[in-house]
Amino acid sequence: MDKDLNLETGDIKKLLIKYSIPAIIGMLVSALYNVVDRIFIGNMEGVGALAITGIGITMPIITIVLAFGMLIGIGATANISIKLGEKKKESAEKIIGNIITLSIIIGTLITIVGIIFKKDILIAFGASENTMIYAERYIGIILYGSIFNVMGYALNSTIRADGNPKICSIIMVVSCFLNIILDPIFIFTFNMGIKGAAYATVLSQILTTILSIAYYMSKKSNLKIKKINLRLDLRIVKLILAIGVSPFAMQLAASMVQVVNNNALKIYGGDLAIGAMATVNAIALLCFMPVYGISQGAQPIIGYNFGARQYKRVEKTYKLSANIGILFFLVALFFIQLFPQEIIGLFNKNPNIMKMSVTGVRIYLIAMPAIALGMAGSNYFLAIGKGKAAMFLSLLRQVVLLVPLIILLSKTFGLIGIWMAQPICDLIAAGVTLYMVVNNLKIYRKLD
Repeated sequence: MDKDLNLETGDIKKLLIKYSIPAIIGMLVSALYNVVDRIFIGNMEGVGALAITGIGITMPIITIVLAFGMLIGIGATANISIKLGEKKKESAEKIIGNIITLSIIIGTLITIVGIIFKKDILIAFGASENTMIYAERYIGIILYGSIFNVMGYALNSTIRADGNPKICSIIMVVSCFLNIILDPIFIFTFNMGIKGAAYATVLSQILTTILSIAYYMSKKSNLKIKKINLRLDLRIVKLILAIGVSPFAMQLAASMVQVVNNNALKIYGGDLAIGAMATVNAIALLCFMPVYGISQGAQPIIGYNFGARQYKRVEKTYKLSANIGILFFLVALFFIQLFPQEIIGLFNKNPNIMKMSVTGVRIYLIAMPAIALGMAGSNYFLAIGKGKAAMFLSLLRQVVLLVPLIILLSKTFGLIGIWMAQPICDLIAAGVTLYMVVNNLKIYRKLD
């Protein structure tokens, strides 16, 4: 191995580049699934404004489905890594078989419950008479693809644990490109409208699932899918759920916040305010994913050096990832503040949504550089095995601070208050994160 890429002695900048690039690609591809749909739907002639609002209303449901994919995928990936480290290949293969069956069961239940209570759920999540038709058309098709959504995410995640992160990224990129190609064909050429976007997304998820299964049946995989392992083992299921429950809970919390947000937006800004928030969130997602990728790339470097008691390298990696994140967000913020109309125009040119979105994006993302501190800090605690601290920081920003701020500020300042809630929350959370990280680093600095 190149000595510059050795985790314990190698150049940290080179290591961070090596581990961050695949993570950034994966994150951006994941973001593009949602963003591409919003771009094409928002530009549907005559109905784009209400259609993109319909998408905004469905986001909590999509977040819940993703939560189940993470419950199985992250829990299984961690356990497969442990089993392979223990040289227990057969046990790792049992986990692969179990997640396929578990995905089918959970995906089927999501589809049944979602379809039966679809209208009631959408009304609770902020749908009105004007937007219900678009939300219902989109989510109805997405729900029928729940098995592939859950299984595709779960199986693709485990490919990393099998030792092939590049193949994992390639599968995601190929599936995303299929979505990008099919969106305009289905929406505009076949005149399927918002249903076309949903079909394109589901077909992309089916491709992810097929390619992931094909990987485990190929010569490239270390682990194999075996019929005997498809039978559920309660002990394995418990192991998967025990680790997966943390990201699952965080995703559910994010869904709850989206519901609170949608209802506040509907009250203080009307249907189009939900569409404006969907647009702003799409822009935020594209900005956040590269920094998430950098933080994820720092994780194995921090974790390895923490285990090796190389605490100076741990601190250096944390600071480098945080500083790169801050710099990236400063550049992104510069363009958002200077060219908001041009950026928002990619998603929708409706003058009412444009006006709301321009105001919203300038306020909502004003504290982006502070978010880099939160991301780097949360990932730092995950990397050194302090999962509870990482979960606390994530929930602090996403739920504990944000929900009360949305309710309080919306009553005081109306729609502007809703936009203000996120940056205020980001600044407070960043301060708490920095305080916790600095104090933690002080402890280990003394041991160096």
